[in-house]
Amino acid sequence: MAGALAYGGGEGPETPPCLDLGVKAYGLGMRIGELAERAGTSTRTLRYYESRGLLPARRTGNGYRTYDEDDLLLLRQIKVLQDFGFELEETRPFVECLRAGHPAGDSCPASLAVYRRKLAELDAVIGRLADVRETVARQLAEAEEAAGGAAAPRCELT
Repeated sequence: MAGALAYGGGEGPETPPCLDLGVKAYGLGMRIGELAERAGTSTRTLRYYESRGLLPARRTGNGYRTYDEDDLLLLRQIKVLQDFGFELEETRPFVECLRAGHPAGDSCPASLAVYRRKLAELDAVIGRLADVRETVARQLAEAEEAAGGAAAPRCELT
C-alpha cells in the first residue's frame, strides 16, 4: 500500500516504523498492474491470458501474481500478432516458442506453420475481394452503358 506506515521486519511496537513509499523492488518481479501498464493492456486481459495458459501464473508467498521481463515479451508478441489479425489461440505456438527459450517467437516450426495458414487465409480473402471488385466494376460498366447518351435522371430531395 503506497504511502502507508508499516512496521519494518520485527514483531511489536519496539521495531521502529518505516515509511512504505510504494517503490518497486527491482529483481523481485512486477505485479499484475505494472505488467498491464507496461504492456498497454488491462489486468483483466492478463488474468484471461493466464486462464488460457498463455501467461504463466507465478505467485509470491503472500499470493500476489508476479511477472518478469520475459512475460512482457510474451505479451508484446501476442499484441503484435493480434494487431495483424491473428486469433488469440493462433498466438500459442509463438508464446510457447518464447517460453522454450528461443530468441524470437517465430523461430519454431509450429509458429512457421501458423504463418503459412494465415497467409493461405489472407490469399483466400484477397481472392474473394478481387472477385467482388470485378463484379462491381462490371455492374458499373453495364449501368453506364445502359444509360448511354441519355440525360441523367434528376434526383432531388424534397
